[in-house]
Amino acid sequence: DVQLQASGGGLVQEGGSLRLSCVVSGFTFDDFAIAWFRQAPGKEREGVSCIETKVGRTYYADSVMGRFSISGDYAKKTVYLRMIDLKPEDAATYYCAAVRWVGRPLDPSEYAHWGQGTQVTVSS
Repeated sequence: DVQLQASGGGLVQEGGSLRLSCVVSGFTFDDFAIAWFRQAPGKEREGVSCIETKVGRTYYADSVMGRFSISGDYAKKTVYLRMIDLKPEDAATYYCAAVRWVGRPLDPSEYAHWGQGTQVTVSS
């Protein structure tokens, strides 16, 4: 049974940083693409970043390029999203998701497995 557990959200001041963690279980870590999405109230869920763990290829939304960094720890079966220089528009509930094969890495409709969200709040 595929499971994803997201954590690490919190309240941070504008310009601050956070690291989100997504612990995965129930599948072979390096056979999947694992991504982070976010959803703010009243907005659609949007792709933030993705890592294809087998090849280490990463993808980022334009809005977070240069500020967010995704990485994977195979031993811990954990994917991290390091976020720096956070802005009020980054505030949202962040979700991690996984899929065996991905064609559009930042398209939420591609993903079969989802974790619960973790809330990120950015104060200005």
